[in-house]
Amino acid sequence: MYKNKTVGIVIPAFNEQLLICRVLDTIPDFVDKVVVVDDCSRDNTSLLVSHYAENQPDRVYLIHHHSNQGVGGAVATGYTWCRDHSMDIAVVMAGDAQMDPTDLPSILEPLADGSVDYTKGNRLFTGEAWKIIPKWRYLGNAALSLMTKIASGYWNVADSQSGYTGINQNALKTIQWDQMYKRYGQPNDLLVRLNVYNFRVKDVPIQPVYHIGEKSGIQFPGIIPRISFLLLKLFVWRMFQKYVIRDFHPLIFFYTFAGFLLGLIGPILSVRLIYFWILMGSVPPINALALMLCIITGVQFLLFAMWFDMEYNRFPCK
Repeated sequence: MYKNKTVGIVIPAFNEQLLICRVLDTIPDFVDKVVVVDDCSRDNTSLLVSHYAENQPDRVYLIHHHSNQGVGGAVATGYTWCRDHSMDIAVVMAGDAQMDPTDLPSILEPLADGSVDYTKGNRLFTGEAWKIIPKWRYLGNAALSLMTKIASGYWNVADSQSGYTGINQNALKTIQWDQMYKRYGQPNDLLVRLNVYNFRVKDVPIQPVYHIGEKSGIQFPGIIPRISFLLLKLFVWRMFQKYVIRDFHPLIFFYTFAGFLLGLIGPILSVRLIYFWILMGSVPPINALALMLCIITGVQFLLFAMWFDMEYNRFPCK
């Protein structure tokens, strides 16, 4: 236990035979339960973990997926287990040893004292992050973090792709885990769902761990477009759920008008200007003025909407 709170560790594992033993060997003694979700591995991951489960039957549990569900699906399975077994706090640690166990108390502390409902490791706090994290991953993470801020409403949260997270029992019971995105967009999806229920989220500085033999399955050139589209859908869903169904806020009008001006009227006026320029060699001043006014007004609506959303989601912590 950690400060009278039971702690369950969820380890999603897919072909992690190289480092899974290192992960299990370094988990602190105060952790009550360790749940390894084998996501249909093709190597010896399951066999290695089964030895730990046999030697520590009251602490280490192995769950098998009969088909690969992705890291999000494995995390959802582990969260469901922790919820059903009344764990006060559930923490996700990867099976590739990229999450330093010495950072675990920092993840747990805000949850144990009740000041927040969800904590998330942030590897970008450290000044060494740019040197340690591969450049393409750092830049891709930064881009997705910016989009996740807008989609989720947690404007003070960065490093959106960090999977080193902790969640309390209240949030475990509230989120519908069977509806969560099952692939690499799971942390982004979860942040949006947490915001709809007004859960308090806090970033916790952690040390980035790389170059220890881990093999990442994330390919950012392909991941960014897919997660960007996911975030767009989640953003629209959050606006409707939070500011129309559950509550009302005029920012919904600002976002709507901004989308109308920048997403519909602006492109129409742009096509019209191109048409005049190509066929007639000149652009009517009134059309150019209308386009400029449309863009300026749309951007203003967009910025006001973001500002309202940021102010609405300032969650005080104890």
